Amino acid sequence: MTGRGVPSTETTISTADWDGRDIDGESFERVLFSDVDFTEARDTGGTFTGCVFRGCRFNVSEHTEAAFLNCAFVRCSFFDATFTGCKLVGGSFDGCSFELLKVRGGDWSFTALAGARLSRATFAETRMREADLSGATCEKATFHKVDLSGAWLRGANLRQADLRGSTLPPEHLLTADLKGAVIDLAQAVVVAGALGLDVRP
Repeated sequence: MTGRGVPSTETTISTADWDGRDIDGESFERVLFSDVDFTEARDTGGTFTGCVFRGCRFNVSEHTEAAFLNCAFVRCSFFDATFTGCKLVGGSFDGCSFELLKVRGGDWSFTALAGARLSRATFAETRMREADLSGATCEKATFHKVDLSGAWLRGANLRQADLRGSTLPPEHLLTADLKGAVIDLAQAVVVAGALGLDVRP
């Protein structure tokens, strides 16, 4: 994490088995979820505000139009989890695993993902403005049409990542490892400009 404080919570749900549970429009505020199993849960329109998730399993869960606002995730697993049109604004992730994570649409702006292992994760048409991806391992990850304006990419490993259509922050491109990354022609101009090159027709 990047020094962002963990929200203070008022109630605790511990070691609960929510495997396959339907979370339809439920709302939680300042709740600590400790070792809760959300495997294969179906979350449509659920709202979590200022919650903390410690050691929780979100494996193969599906979240649609849900909101996790200013939440903290510590040592959680997101194997093959899907987030569609969800808001995770201001969220922080510490020691989490994201293998085969799929994110479609939604707003992940201001998320703290420093040092996260996002290899082979997929983000498509997602807003990630000013997200902190410094030092993150994003090798072979996919960022299609993702708004990374103002995002921190310092020291990020983006080797062989597919970045086509995404808005890239030129101020951090020189510090990221982009070897083998796939970009489009418009992005090539941005990269060239970051290198101080004079691009002409």
